[in-house]
Amino acid sequence: MDEARRAATHGDVPVGAVVARDADGAVLAARHNEREAVHDPTAHAEILALRDAAHAVGTWRLGGCVLVVTVEPCPMCAGAAVAARLDLVAFGTPDPKAGALGSLYQLGADPRLNHELVVVDGLRAHECATLLTEFFDARRG
Repeated sequence: MDEARRAATHGDVPVGAVVARDADGAVLAARHNEREAVHDPTAHAEILALRDAAHAVGTWRLGGCVLVVTVEPCPMCAGAAVAARLDLVAFGTPDPKAGALGSLYQLGADPRLNHELVVVDGLRAHECATLLTEFFDARRG
């Protein structure tokens, strides 16, 4: 949640992501959306966190790791989670317009892909949804 709040301080949609080792919970990376800040359409919190975690462990293969994110990942981010061979993705609030781990698509459980991952939804869902609602209400207001 702290990472998501940081995104909003520079005009980005408040999404935060953390990659941690499953065995001991050690945080390998924590990032927030930076699309507006760095003018990069791929600068989603999940992508940035996965890049940092891969650098920290010295390999792109992140088996034994989990991704925790405030909002259901989009197709790009869900695809990156599958490509990184994560064990699990947990997210707060669903994204009915772009969610790719349950809402619109099931990329984490598609047997046609080279890897499947466990998906846990609803993690602090109300708090995550409220953060988004307040952000967009302020932008419209």
